[in-house]
Amino acid sequence: MAHDKLFTRSYISILAANFLLFFGFWLLIPILPFYLKENFHCPEAMLGLILCCYTVSALCVRPFSGFMMDKFPRKPIYILCYSICICMFLGYILTATLAWFIVLRALHGVAFGSVTVGGNTLCVDITPSSRRGEALGYYGLTNNTAMALGPMTGLFMHSHITYQGIFLTAMLVSLCGLACACTVKARMPETVRKRIEAAKSGQKLPDALAGQRRKVSLDRFILLKGIPVSISLLLLSIPYGATTNFVAMYAGEIHITAPSGFFFTLMAAGMGASRIFAGKLVDKGYITQCIHYGYYPVILAFLCLGSCRFVAEASPAATTALFFTVPVLLGVGFGVMFPAMNSLYVNLAPNNQRATATSTYLTAWDVGIGIGILTSGFIAHIFTFYMVYLAGSVLCVVSLVYFVRKVTPHYNMNKLR
Repeated sequence: MAHDKLFTRSYISILAANFLLFFGFWLLIPILPFYLKENFHCPEAMLGLILCCYTVSALCVRPFSGFMMDKFPRKPIYILCYSICICMFLGYILTATLAWFIVLRALHGVAFGSVTVGGNTLCVDITPSSRRGEALGYYGLTNNTAMALGPMTGLFMHSHITYQGIFLTAMLVSLCGLACACTVKARMPETVRKRIEAAKSGQKLPDALAGQRRKVSLDRFILLKGIPVSISLLLLSIPYGATTNFVAMYAGEIHITAPSGFFFTLMAAGMGASRIFAGKLVDKGYITQCIHYGYYPVILAFLCLGSCRFVAEASPAATTALFFTVPVLLGVGFGVMFPAMNSLYVNLAPNNQRATATSTYLTAWDVGIGIGILTSGFIAHIFTFYMVYLAGSVLCVVSLVYFVRKVTPHYNMNKLR
């Protein structure tokens, strides 16, 4: 509605904090495989396993972080985890062994897994429900903008300065993001407020809240109604993880001479353009429809990416054109799907499980990305990377069929709003 103001000072602050956090994250993503190979002489087959530890630790902590943010005030936990993320960049600068790098990367995953749950949930808390899809669309757009600028900047810096300089830049950018995060004025969830007031006054908790405190079951950590859509999301994120972490290496394998950093820029541009109108469609109720139609450009994109290897044998110019068409298709497809997916999880959860819904959503995404990173290194070692992306297109088809036949009816039966 027109009177529901979206761009408040707190909303702008959470957008800035999220952009700067993800800029530091994306700055490192394309250069870490090169860093491991050049500094620690890590073989290709091990790259995926080492990089995967970040994702594994993030997905392990997300169910617990969702539970904690539903039980306690969210902003202090968000600020603490944001601060730990910043400290990890300093750790990368100081580490001199592969073993310590792996430990730091895993700790970074724990902090990042928690801060992303907190940021996403705070975004839902501080925006009007009538414009939630639009709010999540713009919030996700900050991720996409960071994706557009971060990898390109990281690859450019890789050619001109040391790895320590790149890590320091990521740390300074994230410090600016922390300053923005501290200015967010978040509403405390009603159940948390009542629990704190009862604890301060020594009064007995209402029966409903007391029951929540005594009962710690699986559904306090995972949104059980979100499991069907999580299966679809997991299958979808496997090739996505393989793409974001190894597409620069694949570009070299098929002799793409143009800067591969533009791949991420074009993907982010596609996501940015599609997110804006997709968020408004979600607010009108077209949630499952947005997800459904978003699958088609994604499936086509992975099919084209795997086919680049065969086109390269005939025409380098055609290969370059096809290669840079892929990120636009991926951006449009995922940009339409992401706000709808996020809203779908939120609509399946009661208000006192918003963070749990968000953590389930992000956990499913991380599981798939982790599998994609882990398996793509081994597959590339045997077949080269083209087989990774061809297999990814098949997984997306399976995900689409499952979403249409299982997830959509389940959502329509169980949605709360």
